[in-house]
Amino acid sequence: MAAGSAGSAKVASPRLSPVRLTELREDPAPDFRRGERYDGARYSRAAADGLELNGTDFAECEFAGVSFNEAQLRGASFKDCVLREVYAPVFAAARTTWRDVEISSPRWGSAEIYESGWQSVRVDGGKLDYLNLRGSKLNDVQISDCIINELDLGSVTANRVALRNCTIGTLDISGAKLKDFDLRTTDFRTINGLESLAGVVIDDYQLSLLAPLLAAHLGVRVL
Repeated sequence: MAAGSAGSAKVASPRLSPVRLTELREDPAPDFRRGERYDGARYSRAAADGLELNGTDFAECEFAGVSFNEAQLRGASFKDCVLREVYAPVFAAARTTWRDVEISSPRWGSAEIYESGWQSVRVDGGKLDYLNLRGSKLNDVQISDCIINELDLGSVTANRVALRNCTIGTLDISGAKLKDFDLRTTDFRTINGLESLAGVVIDDYQLSLLAPLLAAHLGVRVL
């Protein structure tokens, strides 16, 4: 763990490239089906609520205001995709694959995305009640300007991950293996799994917030 006073230490930032989608065909009434592949399409204000979409592949697609509430997306993949204001009070997407994806202003309540693989993923804005990424592998991920009541990163393996200008209620990193995990500029109320802080980068102010949590974790009495 490095504090802001160790400014000479270099922090590796997420390696991200913009997702550029051209010549997409408009699909106003998509007929999404389980295990199928969809590519090169733009979906606007479409509804996939409650659909069985396990193992479905999406490549070079744009989703704008699409509703995935209670759709079953276990094992699905999103590659070279853009998702804008995707809506799902319950987002069931365990064991999914996300590669070169941009997500802006997601409207998710409970997002169950555990045991997934995220490679070059950017999340901007939005408010999430619960984001469950437990057991996932995260490489080159940036989450910025998000409000997340509970972020579960228990047992993740993460490299070059940055949380920027976020507000997080509870952050759980129990059993996580972290490297270049940048928390600077993010506010949090509490962190579970203090024994897994190795690899986290914080600033001096955050260190002062962590001090009482670390003291309690270590059994230190401050009088």
